[in-house]
Amino acid sequence: MSLQGKKIILGVCGSIAAYKAAFLVRLLVKEKAEVQVIMTKAAQEFITPLTLATLSKRPVLSQFSPDLSTGQWNNHVDLGLWADLLLIAPISAHTLAKFASGHCDDLLTAVYLSARCPVWVAPAMDLDMYQHPSVQTNLKKLTSYGNTIVDAEEGELASGLSGVGRLAEPEHIIQKLSAFFEHSQSLQGKKVLITAGPTQEPIDPVRYLTNASSGKMGYALADEAAQRGAQVELISGPVSLEINHSAITVTSVTTAEEMIEAAQERFSKTNISIFAAAVSDYAPTQKYSQKIKKKDDTLTLTLRKNPDIAQTLGKRKTEGQILIGFALETNNEITHAYQKLKKKNLDIVVLNSLNDAGAGFGHDTNQVSLLNRKNTDILKFNLKDKADVARDIWNFIEQYEV
Repeated sequence: MSLQGKKIILGVCGSIAAYKAAFLVRLLVKEKAEVQVIMTKAAQEFITPLTLATLSKRPVLSQFSPDLSTGQWNNHVDLGLWADLLLIAPISAHTLAKFASGHCDDLLTAVYLSARCPVWVAPAMDLDMYQHPSVQTNLKKLTSYGNTIVDAEEGELASGLSGVGRLAEPEHIIQKLSAFFEHSQSLQGKKVLITAGPTQEPIDPVRYLTNASSGKMGYALADEAAQRGAQVELISGPVSLEINHSAITVTSVTTAEEMIEAAQERFSKTNISIFAAAVSDYAPTQKYSQKIKKKDDTLTLTLRKNPDIAQTLGKRKTEGQILIGFALETNNEITHAYQKLKKKNLDIVVLNSLNDAGAGFGHDTNQVSLLNRKNTDILKFNLKDKADVARDIWNFIEQYEV
């Protein structure tokens, strides 16, 4: 049981979804976690402290000084140090804004600002509130602070409307928490290098050669590694993605030459390297200083071969380093993947086939097969969200390392 013995502070805010906190406490206790509930004043209008105290087997906290006559008080600093994780479910738009701005006027916000443990927030509100730019901005701010957002789910809302805004179901939150604690320290002390996205090889000031890579798979791998405790160096080509985690350092590059230079600078200090970028195989031998004008019916470009990042670093691999490459194939997939494994001195290859619908570039999903040097077994997965694929890949890497 990954939650057994874990100390969880559950913050409950003013929302109709506060009634789900009872189910959440019950599930946490069933998993043998220690649960301390902190309620805002508004939350007590939706569910009584007695209900949550009975289920958690601890008095519910809501004020700094519950008994002014004795001077007894609830120490927010001690609470922040006690917890293994602070979970606010549901978090209202009001408390979300206070967290984002550092506004502190009650026990829950004081504990939030004092907490040294991971912080998870699960928003719940009507769909128009949830989609409002101010709410989305505040969620992004919390992400930038290193907090984890448990995304609202889609369904019927208290207003009678239907859409995204429902508090994530307690069972889903428990599943995510269990997965987090199961892997939270598995990469502690490891340094990870990940390349992601496409490269752009300039032809002239306005044109370049590139591919359709979105970078989503590489970014998902970086996020998962950071969640497991690794320090991550993410070298990214041009993408429309953001990642905010204190354990991830992003280096933005444009060309293959820039990417290999950045990778070489960092490689010797890394334990695990994942080459998820879709690096252009070729680049123009000449970059025109002025925009090429349309004159003739044809235009000939001379291309040169770009350096192969995985193969170059594979030659430098030392004992204890693990290298993972990606293979995007259209035919003879397994044969080509094994050839890449040997040629580039890789330990693991993540195989994508463009024959699988929903896999490869431009999708939020992916379908992969995993191959390794130690044996001929091939582990095949079904089509999944790329975040789930990242978890599968890291589980495989950790088993390989052992």
